[in-house]
Amino acid sequence: MRPILLTLALVTGCQLAFGGVPDEFKPTPAPAPGGLLLKRGDRLAICGDSITEQKMYSRLIEDYLTACTPELKVSVRQFGWGGERTDGFLKRMTNDCLRFKPSVATTCYGMNDHEYRPYESKIGDTYRKYSTAVVDSFKAHDVRVVLGSAGCVGNRSWWQPGATSEALNLNLCQLRNIDVEIAQQENVRFADVFWPMLNAAYTAEEKFGASYHLSGGDAVHPGWAGHTIMAYAFLKALGLDGNIADFKVDLSSGKMTVSEGHKLLKAKDGVYTIRSSRYPFCPDAPMGLAADWYPTIGLNSVTNSDSIRSGMTLVPFNEDLNRFMLTVNHATADKYRVTWGENSREFTKEQLASGVNLAAEFTANPFSTQFALIDAAVASKQAFETREVKVLFRTGDDKATMEQISAKTDQVIKASEKEHAALDAVIRAAYKPITYTLKITAE
Repeated sequence: MRPILLTLALVTGCQLAFGGVPDEFKPTPAPAPGGLLLKRGDRLAICGDSITEQKMYSRLIEDYLTACTPELKVSVRQFGWGGERTDGFLKRMTNDCLRFKPSVATTCYGMNDHEYRPYESKIGDTYRKYSTAVVDSFKAHDVRVVLGSAGCVGNRSWWQPGATSEALNLNLCQLRNIDVEIAQQENVRFADVFWPMLNAAYTAEEKFGASYHLSGGDAVHPGWAGHTIMAYAFLKALGLDGNIADFKVDLSSGKMTVSEGHKLLKAKDGVYTIRSSRYPFCPDAPMGLAADWYPTIGLNSVTNSDSIRSGMTLVPFNEDLNRFMLTVNHATADKYRVTWGENSREFTKEQLASGVNLAAEFTANPFSTQFALIDAAVASKQAFETREVKVLFRTGDDKATMEQISAKTDQVIKASEKEHAALDAVIRAAYKPITYTLKITAE
């Protein structure tokens, strides 16, 4: 089993830590993500069930696209609906999603489709039928698709008889394999959410103990650590390369070169003043300023399953998606102190010559506060998007036809979109280039 897992880790670009995943799991090798799927000005629709409606992985994706890759100018909407299966989304996608003319869409279904019981061919056949139909509908409207698998379930004592967590995860693995087949047949991207999450669940239990619930307290709805892994899977599938900043310093001349998205304003006596339009992803920012549901205890703890930073230890998030690199050449001292804004770290000259990822080394940095403001604005907008889809775009009549629902939607769309535009404007206002200093001094 170990060689198969290693192959999958290399194919997906994810160096997974191997826990005690049972040999019964037979994941089909996932296709490589490919290059950047996104284009400048894309409109991204994030679709899924209650796990998407949690507005957590969708929020992290929008945070990343807003702050880390602002040059793409991608707009984002989430369309999560609790309890939904693929056939349910197929019925409402024209009214709720396609009317906004997305150019890219991610889907994350399978959790409800697997019916919380051991796998049967009928479950797989139904899932294949409607998942393919959703992909085909998107493609008919010129939407580029990222077909995401469901995550995994955790342990709980009240699954129905015979439906152990292992049996349910074997079912979800089958649906994941069907997703791989559909993605290959339909020539669309695949986001492997299930396999990294399953491996991470076993790894986390080994590292942090049985009280660590990657799949959430109800064993289905993940906390922030699980959603971080989900966001990682989708960002990788979208083809983001993670090259956010590359700063190179030559200490013999005192000169610095910076990559695209950054401007060197001043260099004097080892102090470099830089203005950056590309942010590192900041997991330890006081995120969620406008959202009551965001955790305030253990937010930054690597041992807490409700921590973004904890999730980032279970997949190579910083290595693959969050590289804010500083390389220092021609150093003469053995050690140097790097001060980034108000915080300092000590590094050897060998470490600096190899390159230091500032995003990974500095838990607080000059971008943290502004990143938090962006996240708060994203949280407010995505909360309104749930209200749009589940309240404003509905008639209140359970027996209403889709034509009746659509007719009402046409009447309210202008008013609701004014509010949505105002919330989106808050995000745009929260984002701004950051000017800061980077100081390198010999110890």
